[in-house]
Amino acid sequence: MTTIEDVTTQVRCTVAGGVARIVFDRPEKRNALGPPQRERLISLLAHAGSAVEIRAVLLSAVGRAFCAGGDLSLPRRDPVDGRPAKVVGGTGPGVRSAQALIAAVLDCPKPVIAAVNGVAAGMGAQLALAADFVVASPQARFAELFMTRGIVPDAGAAYLLPRVLGLHHAKRLLLLGGDLSAADAERLGIVHQLVEPEQLDATADALAARLAAGPTVAIGLAKRLLNQSLDADRVAAFDREEMAVAMNVWTEDSAEGLRSFAEKRDPVFRGW
Repeated sequence: MTTIEDVTTQVRCTVAGGVARIVFDRPEKRNALGPPQRERLISLLAHAGSAVEIRAVLLSAVGRAFCAGGDLSLPRRDPVDGRPAKVVGGTGPGVRSAQALIAAVLDCPKPVIAAVNGVAAGMGAQLALAADFVVASPQARFAELFMTRGIVPDAGAAYLLPRVLGLHHAKRLLLLGGDLSAADAERLGIVHQLVEPEQLDATADALAARLAAGPTVAIGLAKRLLNQSLDADRVAAFDREEMAVAMNVWTEDSAEGLRSFAEKRDPVFRGW
């Protein structure tokens, strides 16, 4: 049985310099996320979203894989009659927790960076696609192999992929059970920076530090507007924009931005 101590070790988190660094450390399972690991990650993202001292989130992994998706070593079928179990698959809490995980990344008001060192498959691919920025090494691969196992895509795949890749690329990946190399992912705009493996951590850290030094509230509001724009008509999008601008104008960072412009210097943002 997985203990709280196991999960804390398998999904580690440290905070420094305004960045919450969340590390998947389950290399023997290719960093697959079972329900306990997913709940831990959701909790960490919720805390990052509400904690004033956290201004950016960085997801990375130990070993050769970023995240192989759900933990398929857990039972998927009832051992008695073969019906789908409600631990991971079927229509039970497993599907809902996978969706909740992707929603936690999308809805986090702090920018989220994924440093993808190897394969990101299924839920792992969706986790990377939901991030605001992806830094990857040439060994990275984004795999959607649901159909090769007779599984309907989950973890928000059919929602995310058309928005990130376009409908026809999404169909090719999901219906044929395909994958994308790091180079193809960069060409399609999924990967923000493609760097050599030895540069991955430093590049991701530098990007996280840059975002953590930015106007945190404005970044969060802009992220929300961008994510909502894909499901909103123009009138709704403009209304939300007006509300976000009105909310941000009262922040200290907004005042600092205007002061620094008038004083012809670089702004020093505090995150509120």
